[in-house]
Amino acid sequence: MAQAFLATHGIDLDAELAQMQSPDANPQFAPNPQALATQSSAPPPHPPPSTSLSILIRNVSLPSQPGTHDVTLNPNTGKITHIGAHDSDIAMLVFANQKYGNGALLAPSLCHPHIHIDKAYLLSHPLHSKHQIKEGTFAEALHVTNLAKAAFTSEDLLERGQWVIDESVAAGVTHMRAFVEVDAIVGLKCLEAGLELKTQAEGQGRMRVQICAFAQLPLFSDSKTNAWSEEAEFHDPEAEKIRALMREAAANPEVEVLGSTPYVEADDEKARRNVEWMVDLSVELDKHLDFHLDYNLDPSQEPLIHHVVATLHAAHWTEKMTDKTIVIGHATRLTLFSTQEWIDLKKAIGDLPLHFVGLPTSDLYMLRTAECTRGTLDVISMIREHGLNACLGVNNVGNAFTPQGSCDPLSLASQGVGIYSAGTVEDAEVLYACVSTRAKAAIGFGGEAEKGRKEAEMREGGIRVGDAADVLLFGSEKQGWRTRKSVAEAVYLYDCYRGRRGFLGGKATS
Repeated sequence: MAQAFLATHGIDLDAELAQMQSPDANPQFAPNPQALATQSSAPPPHPPPSTSLSILIRNVSLPSQPGTHDVTLNPNTGKITHIGAHDSDIAMLVFANQKYGNGALLAPSLCHPHIHIDKAYLLSHPLHSKHQIKEGTFAEALHVTNLAKAAFTSEDLLERGQWVIDESVAAGVTHMRAFVEVDAIVGLKCLEAGLELKTQAEGQGRMRVQICAFAQLPLFSDSKTNAWSEEAEFHDPEAEKIRALMREAAANPEVEVLGSTPYVEADDEKARRNVEWMVDLSVELDKHLDFHLDYNLDPSQEPLIHHVVATLHAAHWTEKMTDKTIVIGHATRLTLFSTQEWIDLKKAIGDLPLHFVGLPTSDLYMLRTAECTRGTLDVISMIREHGLNACLGVNNVGNAFTPQGSCDPLSLASQGVGIYSAGTVEDAEVLYACVSTRAKAAIGFGGEAEKGRKEAEMREGGIRVGDAADVLLFGSEKQGWRTRKSVAEAVYLYDCYRGRRGFLGGKATS
């Protein structure tokens, strides 16, 4: 009877009992022998060592669904195998791997679509803390960061990168696109540290880390003519060296993404060459592509996004690539677009898998002016009014580009309520998706189950059977009414990630 009841919840009792009796089973999930004896008198077969216990998360609230539910995560398939109305009778059954939600929200896990792990916490790390902010300009940020880069060590990079991962896991982040710089200052040092952090985080089942080999410095300009640079001695005078390093990094199969910063080139012609070279390299090696682009608020400056789109079409990106995406970060120049310019851009993009990521903590710190009260991509209007793919990212934390903030993407969604004057429940759901399902889709983690859904269903963060079991359980409070039970409450009432619990592929990440 117990076996049949659990089967309705997506749980194979024989497999669970077998795993519990395996010497490889996790001791924290050890069953009650007397209770198990009443459920099954026959000894179960010994399972293969790779079998893992399903997790039953009881009594949780789900996005846009009334009542509370019981949800089963299967770590063997990495999928959600059952969702049903909460049934208190299941409490009478002994099931070793239960989690109790107490009505708290269970939502899709969080994602960093854009974060620099090699430049994080420079203002506080003892090796670099002597370089503090005095002017607050982009040129100063680039200058002091290059001074810090010249002093990077492997130990330093691993320490600061690990802090980013630890804070992110605590917040419920399960997927991350991590930028690591490749240039004549650091060589491949940042890349090597990033790959080590990736191996460790993924090996421990804490997070999926996608490494982006990133050229922050020019690929075609002599450093002495680079308008963004003040200290030529910290740059490679021959951009060929950076291109050679980027090609070497791109050839590494563990590097999934290639990125560059065309706006640091000395002139428009070289910026266009930067774009073309990166597109060609990504197509040649079948890699995701990520541009820091149009980082200005100058109405007289022609946006480079048009050249990017034209170059991608000319390279036959959609036909040649295997499920790879293009991400455009910052793009603050686009905040000056008219409605017609947005319509024209949407038409030009066509079927390209192109996504925009707003980086408000950095953009507002660096670029907000009296003339432009927003200064960062309005992801809400881009999604709703123009039908574009958009999400939100942390970018930097604790350095001269972005001294403030944390590694928690949900803080961006909460701030977005004010930044975008977006206070409705529907707004909150879009903002949550921008740091969760939309962010994952931007960097290529949409998943097979999501591909067959309608746009609204896939993008706005529902949970369904067959989805990847990458979820976030919010903490519960002693006073039940203080518990976040909806996406809107999670966005409105920032919780400083107290009590959150993340799951990646059906396994707890911490």
